[in-house]
Amino acid sequence: MLFNSFEFIFVFLPIVFVLYFALNKIHPTGGMLLLLAASLFFYAWWNPAYLSLLVASVLVNYSVGTAMMKKTRHRKRLLTVGIFFNVGLLGYFKYTDFFIENVNALVGTNFQLLHLLLPLAISFYTFQQIAYLVDIYKGKVEDNRFINYAVFVSFFPQLIAGPIVHHSEVMGQFSDSSKKRIHAENIAKGLFIFSLGLFKKVAIADTFAVWANEGYSNVDALTGSEAWMTSLAYTFQLYFDFSGYSDMAIGLALLFNIALPINFNSPYKAVSIQDFWRRWHITLSRFLTAYLYIPLGGSRKSIPRTYVNIFIIFFVSGIWHGAGWTFVIWGVLHGLAMIVHRFWSQRGFRLPTLVAWFVTFQFVNATWVFFRALTVEDALVVLSKMTDISSLTAPLTLFSSQPSELAIYTLGAALVAFFVKNSFAWMQDLKPNPAYAIVAGGMFLYVALKLQQVSEFLYFNF
Repeated sequence: MLFNSFEFIFVFLPIVFVLYFALNKIHPTGGMLLLLAASLFFYAWWNPAYLSLLVASVLVNYSVGTAMMKKTRHRKRLLTVGIFFNVGLLGYFKYTDFFIENVNALVGTNFQLLHLLLPLAISFYTFQQIAYLVDIYKGKVEDNRFINYAVFVSFFPQLIAGPIVHHSEVMGQFSDSSKKRIHAENIAKGLFIFSLGLFKKVAIADTFAVWANEGYSNVDALTGSEAWMTSLAYTFQLYFDFSGYSDMAIGLALLFNIALPINFNSPYKAVSIQDFWRRWHITLSRFLTAYLYIPLGGSRKSIPRTYVNIFIIFFVSGIWHGAGWTFVIWGVLHGLAMIVHRFWSQRGFRLPTLVAWFVTFQFVNATWVFFRALTVEDALVVLSKMTDISSLTAPLTLFSSQPSELAIYTLGAALVAFFVKNSFAWMQDLKPNPAYAIVAGGMFLYVALKLQQVSEFLYFNF
């Protein structure tokens, strides 16, 4: 079930919304039990077989966490067991076939691939639960009620593709009695931001997806101009797809009076690679910093050790996104860029703001080629075509749309990404009025007419 599907918008969401507040009037935990049941149903919609995996993960982590909270002398051993369980589960389903493929290629063996289907959202709920266990070990967790924990892990607005929510951000909200009642302002804000995110996904991201798919399916036939159009098409597809999902997740949670953390803050406005990672997938950066970079020593060690730590977290970021060398290379390139940025910054080197923005965006655009390409070879072909000066002015004949349409969409998307205020800031400042209602209604009506063309969000694959 997708956020941008008929059954979610017109059946699942209204039923859950009405029942949630109705049950809250009957019993304080009634709404929470409903949210848990609805979230598990939502998850099982894709593949019921993996519902048991999610439930088992919740039960094991909760049991380990509860045991640690009893302050036994085995707390460190329990934490180790919990982390190994989570990493092992993620590693088995996500990386086993990748490992076998590379062993076969390096050693010449012929081990059979397991062809494991990646359980939806496992990368997200694994990180959330690791953070929870680590914080219990550090004595930072007070709320250990099972219903709050189970909903924290499985809450359907953020379960599938984030944000990677920290337990301290939401578990307290689940117990707040003031959030058990309907709040008209939250509903208005939630519906507006949800409609905005839905529009970004259906009207913008899915349009660019057509051109990106056409280009990456025919990399050998690309001219220089078509290679640039292909790269930019995916760059803006990913931007509006992830931005749209982030908006929809925040809007949906707000309908239930739950505030989720910002996860996307106009990253293409960044003037450095460090600035980019403060804006893109913010909660992933936060997790890797708090639970990997700092434990490794952060920047407290020697300069070479700091560079190694930076490299490690970006390598992990790459492999977290996908089991493939294209993702590894993408992560490594960002890690190297961050090291170069730190090296220059420490020596007082500064580019003019406009130049810094241009260099940052071009680097991000180029590295997205590895992120999207099916193989490293395909990525290198696209990048080589982008540097083919002789065909940079060639007509765009590969795509199904007219060049004028490509130009208008690309220019419009660029203007929005580079200059328009981030939607989270809009929501913070929003004062519900008829004008906002008309805008939200117009976006929703446009999208409703296209619901027969439902497509998954890109981050569902990670």
